[in-house]
Amino acid sequence: MTVDLRSDTVTRPTQMMLDAMMSAIVGDDVFNEDPTVIKLEQKIAAIFGKEAALFCPSGTMTNQIAIKLLSASGQEIICDHTSHVYLYEGGGLAFNSGLATNLLIGDRGRLTAAQVEEAIKPDHVYYPKTALVALENTHNRGAGSIYQLEEIKAIRKVCLNNNLKTHLDGARIFNALAEVDYNAVDIGSQFDTISVCLSKGLGAPVGSVLVASAELIHEARRVRKVLGGGMRQAGYLAAAGLYAISNNLPGLKEDHRRAKVVESTLSSIDYIDDTLPVDTNIIVTKLNNNFPVQSFIDKLAEKQIKVVQFGKQSVRMVTHLDFNDEMLDYVCRTLPKIRPD
Repeated sequence: MTVDLRSDTVTRPTQMMLDAMMSAIVGDDVFNEDPTVIKLEQKIAAIFGKEAALFCPSGTMTNQIAIKLLSASGQEIICDHTSHVYLYEGGGLAFNSGLATNLLIGDRGRLTAAQVEEAIKPDHVYYPKTALVALENTHNRGAGSIYQLEEIKAIRKVCLNNNLKTHLDGARIFNALAEVDYNAVDIGSQFDTISVCLSKGLGAPVGSVLVASAELIHEARRVRKVLGGGMRQAGYLAAAGLYAISNNLPGLKEDHRRAKVVESTLSSIDYIDDTLPVDTNIIVTKLNNNFPVQSFIDKLAEKQIKVVQFGKQSVRMVTHLDFNDEMLDYVCRTLPKIRPD
C-alpha cells in the first residue's frame, strides 16, 4: 500500500469522473463556444453570487490574473508573509503586475482588519500606492486555518474606506465552507475577485475558476490569453470540475475527520514537538531536534508513506479524496513505530 499525503493535488479521477469527461460536449473555449466550460463558469459564479467566471488551468493563473486586474505596476499588495500568492507563485506579483509587497504576520496566515488598516501606505511620493489586499481561506501555511466571516467583513470595510480592492485565494475555500456557518454567497459579497480551485479537495485533475463581475471577467479573458491560458476544447477538463462540484463536496468533511485522527496520533508521539491545530485537511507538525526532518521523511517513505518538508524540522500531511480509512489506520499504526537513529 502506498499512501500519498504530500498534497490534496495528488488525487486521480474516478472512473465516474472520467466517464463524465469523455462524454462532455465541447467547443472552442477561446471563441467562448465550449458549452461545458460555459456551464461550469455559470455554476461557480452562481455559487458565489457573482456575475461571471473564467475557467483557467491553475490557481496560480487565476490568482495572478485577478491581482493584475486589481492593480497597476508600481503599486502595492498587502498579504500575509506566508501567503501562496507571495511564496509559491514564482515571483508573479513582481513579474506579472510589477507590485511591491507589504507582508504582514498573521495568526496562522490570517490577517486582522487592524493590521490591514495600519499597513496602508500614506499617499506620498515616497511610497508605492496600496492597491489591494489578498487573503487566503483556508490558509495553506497555517495548516488549513479558516477565517471567520466577521473578520473578513471588517477587512472589507477597511478596504472600501480606503479605496482598496480585495482578492481571495480560495484554493481550499470549500474546505473552509464545510466547517463554518457562512456560505459561498457570503464570501462572494466580500471580495472583488475569488480564485476557486477544483484540483485539490474536490479531486478534479486540472483547473481553477476566477469569479468576479462581468466587467472584470471580460478583461480577465484578455489577461488569460496573454499568460498563455487560452484553451480550446477545454470542456473535457471542465466536465471533471462539474462532476467534482456535484459529487465530491460531502467528502471534505471526511477528509477533515481523518486529519483530526492523524493529529491525535501525532500528539502522543515523543519526538513531536508541536502540531498546529487541525481545522480542515492539513496537518503541519514539528519534530524535535533529535529527529532530523529528512530522516523522518525517508523512514516514512520506506513504509510507503509520502509526506513533504514544510519548513525547518516541520512536515506537512494533507488528507484527500484518495486517502481512505484503511490508509488512515495504517498511517496511525506506523507513525509511533518510526524512530530516530
